[in-house]
Amino acid sequence: MLVVKQIKELQEIIEREKSKGKTIGFVPTMGALHNGHLSLVEIAGQQSDYVAVSIFVNPTQFNDKNDLKNYPRDLDNDVSLLEETACQLVFAPEVETMYPGEDNRQFNFGQLETVMEGKYRPGHFNGVAQIVSKLFDMVKPDKAFFGLKDFQQLAVIKALVKQLNLPIEIVPCPTMREEDGLAMSSRNTRLTEEQRAAAPIIYKTLIEARNKAPQMSVEEVRKWVSNEINQINPFEVEYFEIVDDESLSLISDWNEPVNKVGCIAVFCDKIRLIDNIAFQ
Repeated sequence: MLVVKQIKELQEIIEREKSKGKTIGFVPTMGALHNGHLSLVEIAGQQSDYVAVSIFVNPTQFNDKNDLKNYPRDLDNDVSLLEETACQLVFAPEVETMYPGEDNRQFNFGQLETVMEGKYRPGHFNGVAQIVSKLFDMVKPDKAFFGLKDFQQLAVIKALVKQLNLPIEIVPCPTMREEDGLAMSSRNTRLTEEQRAAAPIIYKTLIEARNKAPQMSVEEVRKWVSNEINQINPFEVEYFEIVDDESLSLISDWNEPVNKVGCIAVFCDKIRLIDNIAFQ
């Protein structure tokens, strides 16, 4: 497995592999890898001839400077974990490499970037689009793999590929969970032992909400989820919305003929956890 930090070296390796007729699978990450990330790499290995993984904590998608500062980083451990997977190339650039100058590009994803995460993290998805578009241009993958845990991000990236007319297939991959149901996240490492023990209440509540849906209105389910989680110290729901899984339009009636997904963001003190669940 190769580890490179420079764009030119990355592109030379990718071009060499493409010249052999190999398909390129790509998994962009911000490091602090866990089994959720590794599952994406394994799926990429099943669907591609050559797998590249990027590790880069992208500053333009953080609207909270403390969150950027505290985001876990451990490149040596990440590389060690990837050595046991289908990954063949790690691209781990410095900030100056990815942003030699200010990136002033502004993307417009309409409603996809104004609800939920977009509402509470202004500028976040523009930063995501900036870095993902740069990485796609450098790697030029045939397929790119993203977890369904970041449901809204996935919708934005699909829209980005469509807007830029990129010949890249975006492959959604299942959310990986701990045995107690907590969605795997790099931020989980920041939870105290007590917080970590309580955190599965998020997914447990989402499952109960789905079970209650036939007997409750959409608005009643929304309120019930927030009330259940807010009762448990130190959790505080930032939002819980039930949306159309493609347009992310808010659902007001279960009879609407669309696939529905419930998306949630919860603060545990200053640590922000997100999750989602499909409503059948």
